[in-house]
Amino acid sequence: MSANPTARYGLDPYIDWIAKEGLLVVEDYGIDLFKVETKHWARVDAKAAAVHLKGRGDFANMFLFELAPGKSTSPQRHLYEEVIYVLEGTGSTQIELADGTKRGFEWGPKSLFAIPLNAKHRHFNGSGRERALMVSTTDLPMAMNLFHNERFIFDNPFDFEDRTGKESYYSGEGDLITVKPGNHMWETNFVPDLSAIELKTWGDRGAGGTNIMFVLADGSMHAHISEMPVGTYKKGHRHGPSFHVMCVQGQGFSLLWYDNQQDFLRIDWGHGVVFPPADRQFHQHFNTGPTPARYLATAVGGLRYPMMEAQRRSLIGMKPGEKGAVSTSIKEGGDQIEYEDQDPRIHRMWLAAMKKNGAPPKMDKWVPTPQDWAAE
Repeated sequence: MSANPTARYGLDPYIDWIAKEGLLVVEDYGIDLFKVETKHWARVDAKAAAVHLKGRGDFANMFLFELAPGKSTSPQRHLYEEVIYVLEGTGSTQIELADGTKRGFEWGPKSLFAIPLNAKHRHFNGSGRERALMVSTTDLPMAMNLFHNERFIFDNPFDFEDRTGKESYYSGEGDLITVKPGNHMWETNFVPDLSAIELKTWGDRGAGGTNIMFVLADGSMHAHISEMPVGTYKKGHRHGPSFHVMCVQGQGFSLLWYDNQQDFLRIDWGHGVVFPPADRQFHQHFNTGPTPARYLATAVGGLRYPMMEAQRRSLIGMKPGEKGAVSTSIKEGGDQIEYEDQDPRIHRMWLAAMKKNGAPPKMDKWVPTPQDWAAE
């Protein structure tokens, strides 16, 4: 019996849709978004590209939007969620809610925001001379592969009135929801400047690091921002898929590796470089510059709405009051590598980068400098 040549199996509706849309696609482990080529995308009436990080899994993607001076996107409405970060430029976004009420806000470099699910919206470049460059992390791959119906996703009239949020959420205000170190949440729809927002101490991650979790438009997308003080780095850790990590401020590098893997994948970063820690891939972030380093992490499934059991285990812990696995040592069944257990090569790699950059190391409290380092 011969195989049926018309058999339909192994399909990827999201990838097929990307091809049909004629979008340029860039795919790599580390991508400098400022260098990504864009071209006109008829659906949004603006230049754009699809950004696919290797190892991202089948849940999330990125869209890069380039708005020409004085231009705007066409009105959009879609049944997938996205978290939008402004790389450069100034402008505004207008949103029409289910009852016809309109909300709007002005954004600039390093602004972060989310649109309430399926709300009509439009982005405007406020400059007549400079482009605006924005990148969104979305759960479209998951939605498209689940429903495999373009009309359902883009022409669905259902209104999610419960996602609107307070009017003040569109002006940069929000509500701080204290949970525990590492899990404190800032609920809003719009953050004017990620480099300026106040962060909270997260001692378990090490070396004076701070962070804040975001709940944006009551959505199921995850976003958080973390900061490493000058002369420090974080502990290695791992978690589930779909994470996109992007530098917001400062400079440094990250190492990626799987358990029992001898070699590290190193990604050097500055503002606008995005990279994935893949599913269950260890990764570690290092500040090598003269200023604090901040990075934004986005993914599918957040602290309020974990989408997978692995996220509950990682972020929250499986029992009441339990630390999440991402903050618990691997020696105790978690997913974090304590400083004393890390590969000795790691500290030397960081010291070499600090020496090259002329930046002062300040890790002796946690990881003593090797006695023979001065001779190297």
